[in-house]
Amino acid sequence: METNKFDYENFKKEAAQRLKNGESLLGKEGVFTNLLKDFLEATLEGELESHIATDKKANRKNGKGKKTVKTTVGKVDITTPRDRNGTFEPEILPKRSSTLGVDLDKQIIALYARGSSYSDISDHLMEIYGLDVSEATISRITDKVVPLIQEWKSRPLEAIYPFVWLDAIHYKVRHEGRVISRAVYCVLGINQEGYKDLLGMYIGENEGAKFWLQVLTDLQNRGVEDILIACIDNLNGFADAIESIYPKSEVQLCIIHQIRNSVKYLSWKDLKEFMKDLQPVYKANTEESARSHLDKLETIWGDKYPKVIESWRRNWHRLSRFFQYNKDIRRIMYTTNIIEGFNRQLRSVTKTKGAFQSEEALMKLLFLAQQNICAKWSRPVHNWNQTLAQLSIIFGDRIKLKL
Repeated sequence: METNKFDYENFKKEAAQRLKNGESLLGKEGVFTNLLKDFLEATLEGELESHIATDKKANRKNGKGKKTVKTTVGKVDITTPRDRNGTFEPEILPKRSSTLGVDLDKQIIALYARGSSYSDISDHLMEIYGLDVSEATISRITDKVVPLIQEWKSRPLEAIYPFVWLDAIHYKVRHEGRVISRAVYCVLGINQEGYKDLLGMYIGENEGAKFWLQVLTDLQNRGVEDILIACIDNLNGFADAIESIYPKSEVQLCIIHQIRNSVKYLSWKDLKEFMKDLQPVYKANTEESARSHLDKLETIWGDKYPKVIESWRRNWHRLSRFFQYNKDIRRIMYTTNIIEGFNRQLRSVTKTKGAFQSEEALMKLLFLAQQNICAKWSRPVHNWNQTLAQLSIIFGDRIKLKL
């Protein structure tokens, strides 16, 4: 059976003449558009003839259909050959595909992951590829990540995480005709190999210890048996929630959060001097030295700012945990900077959003954004081998060293 072939030499002569006559290269009647049309039709015919020749069941051609194909040079109307058995599956242009040379789903999801709105994505595809893609179609394509989100949220986790940071970030979401606030609870850990891992993101009404308890229970159900050190802000009841699920965990309150909370109560005239006197407290080499500097701070400022001093005293048993470790471990645990840095990257993607249409829309974007962020976590944290060796001495058989 003779296969249809595209007559390139004849086209080359015709195209050259048409270009000399000033005809357009692209566009509906463009020189190259007709070339693409002829090429696609000839290739489809060739694929069908090859399919019929190798089909084990008796088969033959069965007329033609019509199809408008979206390409990087615009729309092209072509005829598509059919077979009697309906088993022909062309490779160059699959049956249910209407685009050529553009992975439309991949393009749309990549743009959405960078924070582009549906209308921006639609405009981009029209400007770059000449493709008229509706916002409804874009929504349907981004919905394809929903099953991936559910799979990611339920994936098994490692049994032991030496460090875990827990923090929330807040967004506006439309709900029943009004805009409400939602907290996205983020959990970031470092595994025993020293690599960062986002363990989960959870959407709740408001940040509170009760919801954090649900988050921690989910981590436990997904396989997390032990957390050595948990780093958090000073949310009321948060530490108790952690210790109720992981009673052996050491909870370190973020020093930076404690300082920020202290600043709220200071007069701007006293801020510089107070911070100068406070610095030796959290930068001390030992807890004993830190306590001594805290006593001095109270002597100087206790009468004027009793609430600030009382807050440091009340939280001291969880603020001072980091003093028992060496500098490498202190650097990792004494603030929640690692997870706040992650949150800043999320905000850079979502900053153009006013209010999300739904919680699902919010989670779709955050899930795609975290994929891009986490893909960059390809190296273990600095000096991890030395850090792990120290942790194995301190925590004993709670660390499972791989020798």
